[in-house]
Amino acid sequence: MSERKPVHIIMFSGGAASAYIAYQTVNTYGKENCKLFFTNTLWEDIDNYRFMNEVAEYIGIDITERIDGRTPEEVFYDYRFLGNARMAKCSEELKVRQTLIYLEELRDEHNLEPILYFGIGPHEKHRAENLTSFYEHWPLEPVQTRFPMIHTFREDLDVKGIIQNDWGIKLPRMYTIAEELRPDLAALGFKGFSHANCGGRCVRGGFQHYAMLYAVWPERYKEQEEMEENFRKHFDKNVSMMKKDGKPYTLRQYREILEREGVEKYLFKEDVEIPCVCSFS
Repeated sequence: MSERKPVHIIMFSGGAASAYIAYQTVNTYGKENCKLFFTNTLWEDIDNYRFMNEVAEYIGIDITERIDGRTPEEVFYDYRFLGNARMAKCSEELKVRQTLIYLEELRDEHNLEPILYFGIGPHEKHRAENLTSFYEHWPLEPVQTRFPMIHTFREDLDVKGIIQNDWGIKLPRMYTIAEELRPDLAALGFKGFSHANCGGRCVRGGFQHYAMLYAVWPERYKEQEEMEENFRKHFDKNVSMMKKDGKPYTLRQYREILEREGVEKYLFKEDVEIPCVCSFS
């Protein structure tokens, strides 16, 4: 391990924080010692690719992409388990597993020692601790993890403003999609999604997340609803991505409430679900 050359791996899925970290890491260690690493779930919003490519071009480093080949839905069928707020096999298979394979390839085939960088902010310290513990125990050898937004940069750093105003790169539209498609909601303070992963179809999204999805992309909401219903019928299981009062609560049930009571009411309902590791890369 001590003979391997360090290589700095920025975990990148189209988030603003990881884009900024990539820029700073490349400036610190040089392009030749850094990798911009992206695991593609095949559910990403098309504008994420535009953003990632523009960031990579601005920084001057290519994107290293890994694809399992399955969508999250296909993973659910393979495991006979529907992803939900507490367990997301899609993230484990399509992102974490692909990352572990890549890390071992760097070590075995290129004699490089990876150091991972995540775009987790100061308010997510407990998740940083979980990731640190994971990468200390799951790879064949421990992998060092770093969280610059917690340990290096000041807490009030306006990363999104820097990217848009200084770099001249428009953020992924998922952050501001309401301004484009639902200006009435934007006027109430709802600009878009809190993270840009999986095109809004994150199975760990909660009530607020799916209210937003229904409001701005009802067709994507319908795709998720149909996926959930088809899975329930195929395996004859009373399961769902969300729960209410400790019981399964389907997207069909939730849509009926949204249609009857109005989506605005539920845009104020704070999510208690924990986003998966996708939203930290």
